[in-house]
Amino acid sequence: MAPKVLVSDKLSETAVQIFRDRGIDVDFEPALGKDKDALLARIGEYDGLAIRSATKVTDKILEAATNLKVVARAGIGTDNVDKVAASKKGVIVMNTPFGNMITTAEHAIAMMFAVARQIPEASASTHAGKWEKSKFMGVELTNKTLGVIGAGNIGGIVCDRALGLKMKVIAFDPFLSQKKADKMGVEKVELDELLKRADFITLHVPLIEQTRNILSRENLEKTKNGVRIINCARGGLVDEEALADLLKSGHVAGAAFDVFAVEPAIENPLFGLPNVVCTPHLGAATTEAQENVALQVAEQMSDYLLTGAVQNALNMPSVTAEEAKVMGPWIKLAEHLGAFVGQLTEGPIKAVNILYDGVASEMNLKALDCAVLAGLMKPVLPDVNMVSAPVVAADRGIKTSTTTQAKGGSFDGYIKLTVVTENRERSIAGTVFSDGKPRFIQIKGINIDAEIGSHMLYTTNNDEPGIIGALGNTMGAHGVNIANFTLGRKDTGGDAIALLYVDNPIPDTVLKALCDTGLFNSVKPLAFEVQ
Repeated sequence: MAPKVLVSDKLSETAVQIFRDRGIDVDFEPALGKDKDALLARIGEYDGLAIRSATKVTDKILEAATNLKVVARAGIGTDNVDKVAASKKGVIVMNTPFGNMITTAEHAIAMMFAVARQIPEASASTHAGKWEKSKFMGVELTNKTLGVIGAGNIGGIVCDRALGLKMKVIAFDPFLSQKKADKMGVEKVELDELLKRADFITLHVPLIEQTRNILSRENLEKTKNGVRIINCARGGLVDEEALADLLKSGHVAGAAFDVFAVEPAIENPLFGLPNVVCTPHLGAATTEAQENVALQVAEQMSDYLLTGAVQNALNMPSVTAEEAKVMGPWIKLAEHLGAFVGQLTEGPIKAVNILYDGVASEMNLKALDCAVLAGLMKPVLPDVNMVSAPVVAADRGIKTSTTTQAKGGSFDGYIKLTVVTENRERSIAGTVFSDGKPRFIQIKGINIDAEIGSHMLYTTNNDEPGIIGALGNTMGAHGVNIANFTLGRKDTGGDAIALLYVDNPIPDTVLKALCDTGLFNSVKPLAFEVQ
């Protein structure tokens, strides 16, 4: 059955056609997102939900979304999606951060020109029949210093455009390396230095705890006299009341804002002040940008629902289509390793340690970590998946650590999982052979070569004669067919293990009969999702 997607906001018809062309069953109902009751009644039908800003994906909507696997926002902001509830539900939340980068950067440049030359006020004055040529004395951008707070995707484009305007560009960004700054042609500085030197300041950072009010009253007072400030990023980055006071005093010569602390902005301290340019969150409002983000949403959702590729996810590591092809068997191996230990572990898990060796160490480790945790917890929580597993593990206080190493054995690469409980540690390692099939290669430090079957029996015992006979006789006496088996031991007379492959789940009567022989230290049936 084809995956089913609901488009509940206004989206390009071209994007809707992409879903159809990719074999997705799509319902285009752009008015549905505004009717929360109607959406609640319908959401259970769909595997995917494509939205813009009108649809509110609340915990109540997610609770009713019994089949939902992905929510994708055409745009950057996902404030209208309860991402915590989505993660716990195992629903991927995507956005499209690159579709409107150029548009937003161009708007910031346009706003900088507008405030530098007082264009909106001059336009209004001229429309009113006045000819106040001497009133609107502006400043040039050439040779002025632009301070860019946040030199990421959008900020980087602004830097490039500003250099083309022959501005001097200085940038504050904790994640900007000196090498990258040199390549961009900008000077990397600390925030205080930027505030002191910049003639224009433009912000291009997300609104998080570290950036909230980054231009506070204190920092605004550190700015150069006559500075002009542009914010086309997020409301809440600037103390608007403090900025209004500094505009009135003349310390700040002008400001251009596309975003506000409270939106829709019906009233604001900046409104009505001279040389303040305000627009109603138009950063992404171009025909090209809206088309781009819509097409990206359709492609991203289709890729995930059809191939498992994850792009621009906010609550799960991204996995490209190319990575998905290569990593598919390794992700399945990671799940199987987790499932093996999860089915054996009874007490609370304290820590999970994962070692990646060789080729495995060069893969998308965050995705593999998620697969391990999902497999580990699925025996207790059947609905857990790669999205919800890290959240569930964190809620339960499970500490996860990851280490990597170069190829250290006869395999091109392998994954070793060690799980720590209050009373013991369990470890298992596995690899993927050239046939693409995952294999267990070590259990309890005992080397083996074991394929993974849907129904298996795992036993531990002291290495002594009669074990194979006891297994065969007991299983045969109860009508259980052994399809194959793998044995392993450390030393003669030491710890030994057996893995039996059977056709169906093993009845409790068989497990009891094996225990009653007194030959086994433990007897445990195992089940794996084998394709």
